[in-house]
Amino acid sequence: MPAIVGAIKVNTIGSSGVFHVGDVFIVSPTSAIRTFAGGGSFNTGDGLNVNSNYSVTTVNDSDIADQNVVANI
Repeated sequence: MPAIVGAIKVNTIGSSGVFHVGDVFIVSPTSAIRTFAGGGSFNTGDGLNVNSNYSVTTVNDSDIADQNVVANI
């Protein structure tokens, strides 16, 4: 159905984000990521005190491809 859309303000769109206005048949955002993190990672907040005197991130990833993004239209 047609729609009347007023003013639109877009500040940011991420790498796998989708922005559409109006009719749409398929919305298909795609991303593939591999993350390795050690001790004290991904901490958020005010006034953090993180002590990681000894931290080792050991990665044994024998896969050649973890997430295949193929034929995404």
